[in-house]
This record gives sequence, C-alpha cells and structure tokens, in this order.
Amino acid sequence: MKVTKKGEEVEIIGVQPELGAKAPDVSLRNLKDEVVNLSDFAGVPVLISVVPDIDTRICSLQTKRFNQEAANVDGVKFITISNNTKEEQANWCAAEGVDMEILHDTDGTFGKAYGLFIPEMGRLARGIFVIDKEGKITYEAISTEIAEEPDYDTALAKAKAAR
Repeated sequence: MKVTKKGEEVEIIGVQPELGAKAPDVSLRNLKDEVVNLSDFAGVPVLISVVPDIDTRICSLQTKRFNQEAANVDGVKFITISNNTKEEQANWCAAEGVDMEILHDTDGTFGKAYGLFIPEMGRLARGIFVIDKEGKITYEAISTEIAEEPDYDTALAKAKAAR
C-alpha cells in the first residue's frame, strides 16, 4: 500500500489485518518501561491511535484529542502508539498534560504486524484501529495522507459501538 507525506508517495510494508480478523498481538513498552501486550486488554474494546512522530503538529493534535475522549468514554481503552523513544514520549506527555496509555514501537514490531511501517522514513503511517471485546478488528483507517488528521468522529463511534 502507498500513502503520501505532503503529497509525496511513500510505501508502507506489511499487510493490514482484515476487518473481523483477530487483531495481531504485539508486545510494546509503555512510559513506565513495562511490557504491554495487546492481548492484556481482552474483554475490553480498544481504540489504537497510531502516529508517526508525537513531536509533530498533527500527531500532537491527534493524541491530545483521543486523550480528551478517553476521559469521557467509559468502557473503551485508548492507546497511542508511535516510533518515538520512551523519553521523547514522556517529555511530550509531561509538556502537554496527556495521561493516556502511550506505547513506543521503536523497532517497528507493531508497524510490521499491522502493515503500517514506512521503511524509508523509519516511521509508522497514521492510522486508527478499533478492536472489540473478543479481540477482533472492527474498524481500521489508514490515512492516505500522513500530514492530515484522521476522522475522529467515525473512529469514536466505532469504538463506542464495540462496548
């Protein structure tokens, strides 16, 4: 699949999981350096917000928006994943007052499993996944233009419907 970054085409590797398929289980580390497995959230719907670089404007807006929504939506676990280091993520969260679960995919584990890794940039493509209580993917949206915000309303509606 190809996406664009400010109009320039870049290729992402891997295959995005199919809707209705079991979500690939990956293990990433959070800001406390604890290992978090996506399977740890079995029984709870999960909205995964994927951003290329937390320190950029659109990624910052996306993460802050879902952090705000996480405080208002009961019964859904919100997670943001980026390629940033733990230190970069921690510094950004402290500066922005964000307290949602942030995971770092510094080696591309998540990106490859979910078909979002852009080798030439060493970054993830922008995307959103909703995983239902049974661990199946009920929504996925890969932004065709990395520099544009995703459709928050649709993603939130799908996450709420998965409760």
